[in-house]
Amino acid sequence: MQDIANSISDTKALSRRSGIALVCAAGIFLTGCMGAGLDLTSNDVDRSVSTGSVPLKNNESFSDAVTVQNAVSSADVSRADLGPIPWANSNSGSAGVISSINEEQVNGVTCRRFTTTRHSYQGIAKFDGNTCLMQNGEWTLTSFGPRS
Repeated sequence: MQDIANSISDTKALSRRSGIALVCAAGIFLTGCMGAGLDLTSNDVDRSVSTGSVPLKNNESFSDAVTVQNAVSSADVSRADLGPIPWANSNSGSAGVISSINEEQVNGVTCRRFTTTRHSYQGIAKFDGNTCLMQNGEWTLTSFGPRS
C-alpha cells in the first residue's frame, strides 16, 4: 500500500511542476508580444490612429459666405430702422448676425460692404465682406474674410 501512496504523491508533484512551468513559459512568451508595442517612457502621441474625428471641410467657409451674401443682398437698406440681421447655415451649422450694411456705387456698380459675426465649431469671429450687383442682375461676393 505504501507504494501506491508514493506514486500518487509523485503524480501530484509532477502536475504542480508542469503547471508552474506552463505559467512561466506563458509569461515569457507574452512579455515578448508586449515589449515592442508598449513604450512607457515616450511622450510622443500616436497620430496614426483617428477615432471619431470629423474632417474640416474647405467648402464650409464658402457656404457660410454665400449664406451671408444672400442675407445682405435681400436686405432692404432703404429702411431707416435696419437693425441687426441674423443668419444661419444649416449645411455647416454656423450662424451669426450682420451688424452693418453700407451700400455704395463703385464705377456704376451697386456694392454692399457688410460686417458680420460667425459662430461656428471653430469659435466666434467677426468677418468683413463685400458683394456687388452685376449687370446680369445677380449678386457676386467680391470679398469675405476674418476682420484683421
